[in-house]
Amino acid sequence: MAKKMPETPMLDQLESGPWPSFVTNLKRLAQTDDQQYGDRMKDLLGQLEYSYKTIKGYWKGGTVGVRGYGGGVIPRFSEVADKFPQSAEFHTLRIMPTAGYHYSTEALRKMCDIWEEHGTGLIALHGQSGDIMFQGCSTEQVQPAFDALNEMGFDMGGAGPSLRSSSACVGHARCEFSCYDEARSLRMIINHLIDDLHRPSLPYKFKFKFSGCPNDCTDAIHRSDGAVIGTWRDDIQVDQEAFKAYVADWGRKRVIDNVITRCPTNAMSLNDDDTVEIDNRSCVRCMHCINAMTKALRPGKERGVTLLIGGKHTLQIGDLMGIVAVPFMRLETDEDYEKLKDLSECIIEFFAENALEHERIGEMIERIGLADFIEGVGLEVDPNMVVHPRANPFVRMDDWEEQADKWNQRQPAAAE
Repeated sequence: MAKKMPETPMLDQLESGPWPSFVTNLKRLAQTDDQQYGDRMKDLLGQLEYSYKTIKGYWKGGTVGVRGYGGGVIPRFSEVADKFPQSAEFHTLRIMPTAGYHYSTEALRKMCDIWEEHGTGLIALHGQSGDIMFQGCSTEQVQPAFDALNEMGFDMGGAGPSLRSSSACVGHARCEFSCYDEARSLRMIINHLIDDLHRPSLPYKFKFKFSGCPNDCTDAIHRSDGAVIGTWRDDIQVDQEAFKAYVADWGRKRVIDNVITRCPTNAMSLNDDDTVEIDNRSCVRCMHCINAMTKALRPGKERGVTLLIGGKHTLQIGDLMGIVAVPFMRLETDEDYEKLKDLSECIIEFFAENALEHERIGEMIERIGLADFIEGVGLEVDPNMVVHPRANPFVRMDDWEEQADKWNQRQPAAAE
């Protein structure tokens, strides 16, 4: 006999607002014709309501996995299984997404069929972790579910102190602002470091994310330990006739108020003839003007990536933005991509050898100092790595001229 829907007055309040609620979807899944499947979701709703009433979570961890993998499954065992027996086990499988989030409708439908057979049907695509989260599975169904997904060509994602699943924006496939091949970079690095993903052996987790331009659609700068952000080194491309057309259509006041004065470094000025001048040396790649005037402004032609290290959410020392480790790197030839792959491996190895347990790489850099990190991974010192000038004016200047000469020699103008 099928269970009755539990009374959930506190959860019901979450459906009263203007936005879609996950509670509505859970209730829909609980009312399926499949009795076993529906009973599990009803007990899940009951346990969630009970948690809200008691202001306490009742999920505990454990050990659940699939053959040959050390991570990828998030075990969830209920501490109140006597009250809600059908949701006693509610494990989550983390499955790696496709690079650029490209799926066929056939693949998506097959995923749904697999999870309705082996799990609850509850799937979360590309949340903050970037994985496909197949939520709600019993211990005995974890292996069959993974086998079915693996036959489709999908692999287990990361969990625990390991390299985690990566994500890349749609980028090269359809975005006009893309500055490099994001999908290639993702697959190259993850495939090369796959052992660190399948078999957790790091001090703590490490995430790579790939965004094709400074719009950073994957939130890589503040949500990943290794952020690869597309950028350009030369001037913004300007179509002055198209810019004049914007001025004629919007009016000078709207252009000034919404584009010119919103440049964070005041690098733009509107001429009397309705053309624009840009001080490209002051441009910080915020992308606002390019986003606003896509027909008139484009990223420069000399494109590549900036690599930032250490972004993360709150843990030991609070939120961190990524530190510039490589201000600009070309990604055009096979050799360029090999350099990125080798550097990523070097960074992971340095992190594995020098970080403390449960310490993210950004926290490690804060502890040992940026200078030691840069030396340890074999990077050249660059002024762009400095977050802000020293407050202490007493600085050794013995070899400043020598270091300045080295830096100048690496610049494009010096090479020409």
